[in-house]
This record gives sequence, structure tokens and C-alpha cells, in this order.
Amino acid sequence: MTDTVDINWYSNDAATFGDRIAGAREAQSLSQKSLAKKLGISTKTLEAWENDMSEPRANRLQMLSGVLNVSIPWLLTGEGDGLDAPDAPQDGVEIRELMAEMRLLRTQMNQAADRMGVLEKRLKSAISDQAA
Repeated sequence: MTDTVDINWYSNDAATFGDRIAGAREAQSLSQKSLAKKLGISTKTLEAWENDMSEPRANRLQMLSGVLNVSIPWLLTGEGDGLDAPDAPQDGVEIRELMAEMRLLRTQMNQAADRMGVLEKRLKSAISDQAA
């Protein structure tokens, strides 16, 4: 990929909600344990947020943005008051290529998951029809 356009490092295309939480936490020099304690949640809950396995409720999202000193829209979408992209090494082209490949893979995984859901519905329907 030879595109020289700067990517928005924390945008929805380049990073997930969990990536933005982890990046903001690290920018504040907080461990998962210390951030979880400040938020009144378990470390396991914070890990789930950072791994995109679950999302906080609105009140925790507001607390999270306050503690991390970023806006709620930035946490959700990467747009608004948040972090700047990390300093890139000299070979930024390789990073852009990796990010592009990761975005493509994420899209393919989402499409495969959607297809799997359709197939599961068809299978359940076929099983129901045979049982009837």
C-alpha cells in the first residue's frame, strides 16, 4: 500500500473501543488494576472492555472519560477530544500496510460471523422442520 494519507490512529477504522480505552489508560500511566479501582469495577471487567468483550454502561462510560481525560465521543468513535496518534517509527508505510490488512481481516471476520448467523438460523429451522 503506497497511500501517504495520515490515518486517524484511533478512528473506528483503525482502532476499537477497547483499543482507545487501553491507549488512554496507558497515556495516563495507569495500570488496569489502578484504573479499575478508580472506577469501582473489577480488573476482569476492565479487561473485558479493553478486549472488546463487553462495554460499560453510560454512567461508567462517563466516569471512564473523566478519569482518562478524553471525551465520550472519542472513546466511542475516535472523533473528538482524545489522544494523538502514537509516535510512528520512520517506516510508517509498513504500519499503514499492517493497519490496512487488519481492517480487511476485521471486515472479513464480521462478514463470516454474519454468514455463520444465517447458517445457524437455517440449521435451526431445518431441525425444527424435521422434528415436526
